[in-house]
Amino acid sequence: MAASDIPRTLRVGEQIRRELAELLRDAVKDPRVAGVTLLDVRVSRDLAHAKVYYSTLEDEPRRLAEIQAGLEHAAGFLRGQLGRRMRIRTVPQLRFIYDDTEKKAAELEALIRRALHKN
Repeated sequence: MAASDIPRTLRVGEQIRRELAELLRDAVKDPRVAGVTLLDVRVSRDLAHAKVYYSTLEDEPRRLAEIQAGLEHAAGFLRGQLGRRMRIRTVPQLRFIYDDTEKKAAELEALIRRALHKN
């Protein structure tokens, strides 16, 4: 599949995800965002907004709130850095969304394994 066959929003979203992951690892010094894994970035059609889905091994509500606050605090810096690194006219506003789908899937898988093991 050629790059032109993939919708622009998907290509831009994936590039933003890669750049943000690198920035979070190397440039953001806030300890609240350590251990965050970026799962997906969904960019609006006009590229004005991006929903950044992330996960973490933390599951304590207070810690999750700290992580969210850290990401929101870094959003302006991250957006500025994206503007320097990417060749797009509009750098989207970043909205960070915690995604616990992987954690729920692992819990469900463990339940299924236990149920099968009992039989």
